[in-house]
Amino acid sequence: MSVHASAVIAPGAVVPASCTIGPFCTIGPQVTLGENCDLVSHVVIDGHTTLGDGCKIYSFTALGVPPQDLKYAGESTRTSIGDRTVIHQCVTVSRGTKGGGGHTSIGSDCLLMAYTHVGHDSHIGNHCILANNATLAGHVIVEDHAVLGAFSPVHQHCRVGAYAYIGGGSIITRDVLPYSITSAERDNKAYGINKIGLERKGFTREELVQLRNAFRLLTASKLNTSQALEALREKLTAGEFGPRVQVLVDFVANSTRGVIK
Repeated sequence: MSVHASAVIAPGAVVPASCTIGPFCTIGPQVTLGENCDLVSHVVIDGHTTLGDGCKIYSFTALGVPPQDLKYAGESTRTSIGDRTVIHQCVTVSRGTKGGGGHTSIGSDCLLMAYTHVGHDSHIGNHCILANNATLAGHVIVEDHAVLGAFSPVHQHCRVGAYAYIGGGSIITRDVLPYSITSAERDNKAYGINKIGLERKGFTREELVQLRNAFRLLTASKLNTSQALEALREKLTAGEFGPRVQVLVDFVANSTRGVIK
């Protein structure tokens, strides 16, 4: 194991021999690291926190620290981070609270850029990117392959749908549609599907056409949301749309804060 002399690893922490622990890192007694993790320097990992294999954590990051919630009374809660996730400088990730399920999670193959914040009881899926200073308040859900632009705060209890792309500087106070390009700072609008991003992820031409038509029906027709959902369900039943559109319909139907259209 490569551990700098200035690092502090508490008794009880699980740190495999394949890990590299840089200068002035602090690892708490209930922390478990996966194989081949690299803590560059000045990293603090606290609480019941688990990292998967191959994670790289840069300087002045704090993971699994107490939540910024006045109701938190020191109860035992946890944080988990998947494999190969990269977390850059000065990122903070708060552990869960009893009232929010007791768990904050980040999936595998994610990239958290400098100064991002993941609030308590938030859940980030796999292959997600949070650009510099993107911030999640408590209880936020970010689904797989979503991208949050720089300086984008997300309100409590909001959801960001799979494959969504949020423009920099957007203020998110309602749910962000899956597959969408959304900017809530300029005029609170979804600008249709994230066509280039979806192509890069392997979506077929047929899937893109179906999603484009579904978005037009949902966001650009004269139908209200309930009417648009009913029309989309009819097309799904008739076989005109496939599983990708079903994801969109389910997301909108289950929204509690409303969606950005």
